[in-house]
Amino acid sequence: MAKPEPTPDEPLITLGDQEHTTTREPLPHSLGDFTTTWRVVWLSFLAVFIGGVGAVLALVLLRLIGLFTNVFYFGRWDDTLVSPAGNHLGVFAVLVPVFGSLIVGLMARFGSERIRGHGIPEAIEAILITGSRIHPKVAILKPISSAIAIGTGGPFGAEGPIIMTAGAVGSMLAQFINLSSTERKTLLVAGAAAGMAATFGTPMAAMALAIELLLFEFKPRSAIPVAIACAVAAWIRRPLLGTGPLFAMKHHPPADISTWAMLSCVVVGILAGLLSIGLTEMVYAAEDGFLKLPIHWMWWPMIGGLVIGIGGLIYPHALGVGYDTIRLLLNGDATWSVIFGVLIVKSIIWSVSLGSGTSGGVLAPMLMMGGALGALAGHFLPAVTPGFWPLIGMAAILGGTMRVPFTAVFFALELTHEVNVLLPLLIATALAYGTTVLGMKRSILTEKVARRGFHLTREYTIDPLEVLAVQEVMRTDIVAFPQDLSRAQLQHIAEGVDRRRGQHLYPVLDKNRDLIGVVTRRHLREVLSHQDAEAAGSAPLRDLITPDPIVAYPEEPLRQVVMRMAETGLTAFPVVKHGNDRRLLGMVNFYDLLHARERELSEERHRQRWLRIRLFRPRPRPQSTEDNNQNKEPTVAV
Repeated sequence: MAKPEPTPDEPLITLGDQEHTTTREPLPHSLGDFTTTWRVVWLSFLAVFIGGVGAVLALVLLRLIGLFTNVFYFGRWDDTLVSPAGNHLGVFAVLVPVFGSLIVGLMARFGSERIRGHGIPEAIEAILITGSRIHPKVAILKPISSAIAIGTGGPFGAEGPIIMTAGAVGSMLAQFINLSSTERKTLLVAGAAAGMAATFGTPMAAMALAIELLLFEFKPRSAIPVAIACAVAAWIRRPLLGTGPLFAMKHHPPADISTWAMLSCVVVGILAGLLSIGLTEMVYAAEDGFLKLPIHWMWWPMIGGLVIGIGGLIYPHALGVGYDTIRLLLNGDATWSVIFGVLIVKSIIWSVSLGSGTSGGVLAPMLMMGGALGALAGHFLPAVTPGFWPLIGMAAILGGTMRVPFTAVFFALELTHEVNVLLPLLIATALAYGTTVLGMKRSILTEKVARRGFHLTREYTIDPLEVLAVQEVMRTDIVAFPQDLSRAQLQHIAEGVDRRRGQHLYPVLDKNRDLIGVVTRRHLREVLSHQDAEAAGSAPLRDLITPDPIVAYPEEPLRQVVMRMAETGLTAFPVVKHGNDRRLLGMVNFYDLLHARERELSEERHRQRWLRIRLFRPRPRPQSTEDNNQNKEPTVAV
């Protein structure tokens, strides 16, 4: 029932507490599925250039690694990527990683401390903390230091350094242009993903890594430029580094993957998850140990280099990137010495050297250790085509340790072009991912960021503020003032206004109850405390209001309201209908937005059963003499 028009004896207009209807008003035409603007086109053009630069940087880094390996281990000037395992230095090979680590420590001490570490945590930190700004010095020192560390025997991968280097190039380009922090982040991640796509020839995996680990969002404004950068980098890689899979292996026909083999992927996934937890603990146990040393961190890589050198004497194939060992595992030619050499020696020297703060990546070593785990498990699991179990172990250990399951699956498929193993990869990777999620709080990458005092969450969900509309949380039990209310009348009703808890903004309406302005409780108190009686009795309320206030509309998502509050600094809005009449419907303030969070918590924590199976006895019917004579037990129906 409509309320009567206000009379002179009714100075207040009260909207009754109305029930929120479940039928929503049609959404305005301006709202869409995405908030992306035409700025994405400009960013996409920049991403084309960044993708090309990322491909060139990947080539340069791989050539530098090959050059330093040949110089330090074989005494020749050649940039071909080779394994240090074939050197003839004998016991003097122990000194090569020590010398290389000393150079890296000096570069970090007197160049930039940002070159220390995996590369990916530093990129995450730049995105979250420094507004995606990376110093140009990092773009120069990071690839050189990483090439020296890996070229002198460091058991690292090239993906972390190239991610940091190419990301730094994208960041620097963005800093020369008038861009927002979010747009700089997009270009930084575009460079990082392009570097990975060019290094391994895996554009889909690089795109997935960007979404799962670096962007912290999945929006067209960032996904489109990153995808373009990955595609360009992978395309330019072909003439620079060749075509085809990086690790070609024997074909796996679907008929060779039995049901028992598929079920056994669960075992490999759980084992890979447990190994991921163990490797993460080893890395940070080593880092904690170095922190206790009474020497400057500049000297820590030398100690790590000494461990690398000793490990190289025990198992030479543990040195370097290890692509040759990965190919050996995927071809099914790994012996027991290779399996245990990787699982024991490689894991120890990798965790200790990485904990020492040297420069290198984590992806290639994890592929080796995952492959060795799969090869070991393959001796006890159902027989499949050679290389099957190492491939499953590689993807599972990658997905579990870095907590990027989709990246791990795409990465394994693109490295080998073996599409038939998609389902086994998915099973094992999901189990490894679940094991590490339940088994440890943070991954090997985010733990380093957390140790620097910054917590981040990697769960992507729909914001509840996007789901609820204003009309579902707005308050309708509010007080509004007619525009011709005098100060004398305000003085008369001041006590009643103060008793209304929670309302600090009062709409002012015309005779048709359309909104014409607002007045705050603080302003009212200032006016009512004025001692000029003549002014207080004559000036109407319309002279005190703020006209044309910022409003909310009932069909708007709450996220729109939050953005409006952030832009204006206001925390409460009148809710009016669309159109020229501006009919007042209610009020929404900052505290009303908590209803969205309450609904989210209720959906997560409140458990109840909606469907039940009830056992009941049928309604007894009159028994006949025959029934009594048979003396049958009643039946129970479901």
